[in-house]
Amino acid sequence: MNDDKFLPKLSQNLLKILNDDEYYDITIEVGNDPYIKIFRAHMVILNYRSTYLQRILSTNKKNDGTLVHIKLPNISPEIFQIILRYIYGGRLSLDRCDISDIFKILIAASELNLQELVNHLQLFIIDNNKNWMEKNFNLVYQTSFENLSFLELQKYCTDLISKRPDKILKSINFSSISEKLLVQIIQSNNLHMSEIHVWKYVIKWGLAQNPQLPSDPATFSKDDFVVLKNALQHLIPFIEFTNLTPKEFSDEVLPYKKVLPKELYKDLLKIFINSYPDSRPNGKSKIQNIDSKIITFQHATLISKWIDKLDITDKSISLYEFKLIFRESRDGFASNEFHEICDNQSCTLTIVKVRENNQILGGYNPIGWKSDRSYDATKDSFIFSFKNGNDIDEHILSRVMNENYAIFNDHTYGPSFGGADLILRGNSGHCIKDSYEKQIRGPSSEPALHYDVYCDYCNYTIRGMRWKCASCENYDLCQDCKPKSHIYHYPYDHVFELVPHSVTSNRSPRFAVHYGIMCKHCNSEIRGMRWECTFCQDYNLCQNCKSTSLYIYDHPNNHAFRPIGYQYNSEFLFLYGMLLSNPFEGLQKILYVTIVNQTALMEDVINVPMVNFL
Repeated sequence: MNDDKFLPKLSQNLLKILNDDEYYDITIEVGNDPYIKIFRAHMVILNYRSTYLQRILSTNKKNDGTLVHIKLPNISPEIFQIILRYIYGGRLSLDRCDISDIFKILIAASELNLQELVNHLQLFIIDNNKNWMEKNFNLVYQTSFENLSFLELQKYCTDLISKRPDKILKSINFSSISEKLLVQIIQSNNLHMSEIHVWKYVIKWGLAQNPQLPSDPATFSKDDFVVLKNALQHLIPFIEFTNLTPKEFSDEVLPYKKVLPKELYKDLLKIFINSYPDSRPNGKSKIQNIDSKIITFQHATLISKWIDKLDITDKSISLYEFKLIFRESRDGFASNEFHEICDNQSCTLTIVKVRENNQILGGYNPIGWKSDRSYDATKDSFIFSFKNGNDIDEHILSRVMNENYAIFNDHTYGPSFGGADLILRGNSGHCIKDSYEKQIRGPSSEPALHYDVYCDYCNYTIRGMRWKCASCENYDLCQDCKPKSHIYHYPYDHVFELVPHSVTSNRSPRFAVHYGIMCKHCNSEIRGMRWECTFCQDYNLCQNCKSTSLYIYDHPNNHAFRPIGYQYNSEFLFLYGMLLSNPFEGLQKILYVTIVNQTALMEDVINVPMVNFL
């Protein structure tokens, strides 16, 4: 028996007590003028729920029958109302609270020594409001280290400083951070930012500490330079001026030359006078901007560490040059164009951007591409994904697990990794874990739109699951209308083929060859799942051509297809359904046939092109 099942009713009863006008024995004055509110409560509940209130009540006991009255001026009435419901009923609803209010609840809970609530709110804020925390980092940083109970927030701040210091510089209240914290950020080896931008942020911080100073250094007085020099004296020693170009030094540093120590200024002047106008003197290495519309130098720095098999916090040991050799918008997305340019090129990095949600996918091939329908072995390849595009924190790195199937070469495919881990063809592809450690991309949550396909029951364009009648030539239903009236003539079910039309693969069902059966679209011998038109005689497609939906230009779009596999084992259909459960948005899912009352409907998700090559 689960004793916890009685707790919801107990919570309801205690909340009723809170709202009851009788039997209360304490009033609590919350807030400051002009907004003060009086709350009624019960000492016995407050005494055992909050150690802070327990201490206050122990010094305010009255034996003459009068009500105890206490004040909480540091908490607003709205925030205390939420906390009081938690104290009585153990309930906390944050649905209607914005993040600033949640942060106030956290501070108030800490003041009242409600550690259970403090721990919960810290994790909630970190898990659900990272963008707000980064933009308001100084507020979070100062608050967390002012209170010993905010250990989770302290850990988050420490990790962000060590791993992504550049995010702090870009926060809304950057100018209010302390000098000590700014020094710590500038010194970080993980500060993926050009030195000229570091210098600009330092100047911006110095001016913010002295708002009376003009924004234009050309109008500075002698005293103004002295004030700014004093503000920056502990920061300037940590700036790598030798990583600037002469032009950057001339345009951005020389106007503030009077804030630099004289000896430093003389040394820098000699260096830049003797250097070429567009060159950079030797200094600590930092990856420069790369020719890419998809990734930034921050991505490139992280990928360089992956190539060197380093952790994200390790210091880079190699400086790689990223040279663009193929771009879809420039060179086309046909497979033969990719192989014509990229074959026999070693150490290549493939970058793909998902059109629907800006997710970035990619893979590293250290040995080069071929067109001979083979697998190449390597232990150094890897694939990866960045969930939110420019945010490099949310990434998945997946190194090769089965080295013999690391790289897949085929002239009809683009860059492809593993048996199915990252397969690209034209402007489509799929990710199914096979030869690499991790699945780099999960299922789509956005239903696909079936362009120019309307539900014959409600007449709306079909979105998401499309049900096509296996008997009628042109009859479709949306998911909502599927259970409603329609008569079907005969059921279709999955068809299994035996040899000689297919052979058993020793690896996976999708590698079976349908000997003598060619795909009508790409004219290649069909491997794995074969898709047969239920209306046309001898019209078959391979899985990739069915996924891209390019066949609709030479074949009626309203014809239903059925999948034809082979009897791999008794769980083949279930296994194949799992393998195809995580395709890209819009890619064709396996075509299932559902038989209900001896009628048949086929479920289908139409293709929506969604990937871009670098």
